[in-house]
This record gives sequence, structure tokens and C-alpha cells, in this order.
Amino acid sequence: MEEDKPLQKMAEAFKELSNGLNQFPEGEEACLEVAAFSKACSLLSPLIRCLGGVFLFAEIDYVAKVNDLVEASKSISVLPLMIDDDVRSDRVHKAGSHTRNLLRVNRTLHLIKVFFEQIMSSEGNSLKDPASKAYSQVFSSYHGWAVRKDVTASVYDALPTKAEMLNKLNEDDTSSRIHMQSIISSAAQVSEHIDQLFISRGLGTDW
Repeated sequence: MEEDKPLQKMAEAFKELSNGLNQFPEGEEACLEVAAFSKACSLLSPLIRCLGGVFLFAEIDYVAKVNDLVEASKSISVLPLMIDDDVRSDRVHKAGSHTRNLLRVNRTLHLIKVFFEQIMSSEGNSLKDPASKAYSQVFSSYHGWAVRKDVTASVYDALPTKAEMLNKLNEDDTSSRIHMQSIISSAAQVSEHIDQLFISRGLGTDW
């Protein structure tokens, strides 16, 4: 039986999304399918789960928000239409809205991107610095003191080593670097595209 390769699946899914964005003519708003985006994001769950520690705070919340986008995909075709529908209904900022959930999911995608960037630029077997820097850069400003304290403590208590993480993902150092670099590149393009959807509609991304 072929080993499950969650990191490889992530790389392939986000590369496909990135390729889809590149097919739209310059000046035309790209339209990512809600179904394809939510499916790709669901592939992050095994990684978040195996990391534990600093990422556990996001797992349950992240999965719920991705599941909401999966449900939305049954009646809404593309992300711009989903956001515009919430804008028209004046529910963008309401808890549980598809648009609010999209913003949170995209923030976690950015967290993973920064985490991989930190791993690629660091040496050794510890994930503590990459995880701490990724959390600090992406999520820290949105959390209160108590949450920040708990996350900081969990970095030292529960985070696996890099070798342990790669073993759980059925990867070695060489293959993981290839997949991580691919995810960094494609996830950056997807994340920036979603940010631009918010900015172009005057919604901003800092909420």
C-alpha cells in the first residue's frame, strides 16, 4: 500500500490553484473555485495535527472554518461571488460568515507559509524557532496576553522535532524541502490573491 504523503498532496493542490490564477488575463479579476480552494486547505489539517503545540490553538477552529467553505462551495462557485454575496447581505464581519471564515483560513495558510520559510532558512532539528517566529509574525497581534502565553509555553512542551514531523508526514529532508518550497511559492500567490479580493472591496484584512 502506498504511503500517505500529505505534504506532497498539499504541494500539488496549491500548485494547481496557483496555475489556475495564472490563466486569467492581466487586468481581469481571477476567480478561484470555492470547492478547489477549500479542498486544498483541508489538506493542511494533517500537518497542523502532527505539529501539535503552537498549532493546536488553530486546529479545531481551522477545520470548522474550512468545513464551512466546503458547504459554501455547494451553492457558490467562486470566491469573488462568495464575498460579494456577503457584502450585499451586510454580513461580512458577522461571526460565521463565509467571508470572515475565508479570512481566518487564509491567515492560517499564511502561517504555514511563514513556518516553512523559517524551516528552510534554519539549521538543526528543532522547530521551536520556526514555529515561534511564524506565530509571532502572523497570529500574535490578534490574540490576547493569556493566549500568547499559552502558545509560547506549548512551543517548549509539545512541539515535535523536525525529524519527528517528517516521519509523520512520510518524507525525508530532501523530499520535504522540495514540497515546502513549492508550497511557499504557490501558497504565497494564493494568499496574496485572497488578500487582494478583500482590499479591492474596501474590506481590509486586519480584522
